Formats: sequence, C-alpha cells, structure tokens
Amino acid sequence: MIGVFDSGFGGLTILKSFLDKLPEYDYVYLGDNARAPYGSKSHDTIYQYTCEALKFLFAQGCDLVILACNSASAEALRQVQQEFLPKNFPDKKVLGVVVPIVEGVTEFIENKKLDSKKVRVGIIGTRATIESKVFEKELAKRNFSGEILARACPLLVPLVEENWTKRPETKTILKKYLQPLKTNNINILVLACTHYPILFNQVQHAIGRKVFVLNPPEIVAEKLKDFLKRHPEIETRLSKNKKRLFYTTDNVQRFSKFTSRFLNLQSPQIEKTKIS
Repeated sequence: MIGVFDSGFGGLTILKSFLDKLPEYDYVYLGDNARAPYGSKSHDTIYQYTCEALKFLFAQGCDLVILACNSASAEALRQVQQEFLPKNFPDKKVLGVVVPIVEGVTEFIENKKLDSKKVRVGIIGTRATIESKVFEKELAKRNFSGEILARACPLLVPLVEENWTKRPETKTILKKYLQPLKTNNINILVLACTHYPILFNQVQHAIGRKVFVLNPPEIVAEKLKDFLKRHPEIETRLSKNKKRLFYTTDNVQRFSKFTSRFLNLQSPQIEKTKIS
C-alpha cells in the first residue's frame, strides 16, 4: 500500500496523477487539514507533525509513503530518512516531491537545449519551503548556473483550502505575488507547493504564456513509476487491489466534497482521525 501525505488538500493533485499513471496500487491519503497550513510553522513543528503522520500511515499498512507536501519535504524529509526511519521503521520507505521537481526543471532545460547560465527560474511556495532554500540547493547539486528568483506566497494555501480558487480576490493576490517574477522575465516557474497546481490555469494566465509553468504532479508520478521499476524489492511488497482510503484530521463532509469533485470519485471512503 502507498501512503500519500499532505497538510491538507494539496496532495490530492499528486494522488490524482498517481491514480492516472499507477492505478493498480492501493492508496491511503492523509490530509492534516486541522493543522494546515504547514508553511508558516517551524522546522521542529513540521518534523513532529510529519512523524506523527508517518506513524499513522505505517499503522494502516503502508510500506511506501510520499510526502506530497513541499513544506514537509523541504523541512522534514532528510531528518526522517536519516533518523526517524532507521530508529523506528527501518523496513519502510519515505520519498518527497522536491527532488523529482528539480529533476523536471533540469530535464526541461536540457530538452529545450537552453543555456543554463541564461535561464531564470522562478519559484513560488510557502514560507517554510522558500526559506529552506531546498530548491536552490538541489539545483546547485545539478550544476544549474542560472538565476533563481524565489517568492513566498503564504496566502495561497488558505485560499485553496477554503475553495476560493475562482474568486476575484485570489486573482488579485496571485497577480501581486507573481508580478516581480514577471517583471524579471523568468523562463520557468516552479509551483513549489502541491496546493498550487489547483490554481494552475490562474497562475499560467497571471504569469503569461511565454513562461513554462512546471506541472509537479505529472513529474512526481513519472518519477515514482521509474522508482518502482528500479526497486522491485519495494514494488513487490505493495498491494494491488485498487483500494483508495482517505483520512482527514478535520471536517469529513468538507473533505468529501473536495475529494469527490477533484478526483471524480463517487462516495469516497473518508474517515476523520487524530494523529497527534
């Protein structure tokens, strides 16, 4: 069974791509909506919340968990892999979304035969993700020598969680957030928060058609598919009954409405749970 964890609804964008590209597996989704957003919280708090979520998902039978949350991937993943798993769950695997997205950026540059030194990459995300500079670090590891312009957009996650995606207020806020990046003529825009693909069309309109907006869910799903091919010792442990289970730490009715619409599922099995 594959676990997918996010602070709220954002990880559903990742799960949707998993269901499209890897539908045969069983999935458990956990949204910690009661404590969302994570992006404004400290490293220690994000790490604590992530560990609590992992304990819950492992208890549900997950052998592999995807942190479908950039804040958790940026702030907690390394510590989870180096400390939490070896000490508590040495036979389990946890992956994040940052590295696949960074690989997506470098592959785009290579495929388009762009001069890395002349490329301007814009990154928008939560405060935690932007302040961690994890994308800058991962791009540097891959010898990216262009310019990086990162901008925290703390209001976007609450707007998505409240289903204000098509409100005029959201359009205004997006325009304000993206204007400095647009002025600096970026070539690529990275949506460094799994909530943001829900605003993909609005973002593309605001930033302009000349800018390539990276679509993280598709990239992450392709990278997971590749990972499972390369790691049969993990893949063979994953159940394949097309089961989909959903858990939220907040309002089930609200979660059900959002999930049904976004994933096009009829009467999804959703339960409220506590993970703290």
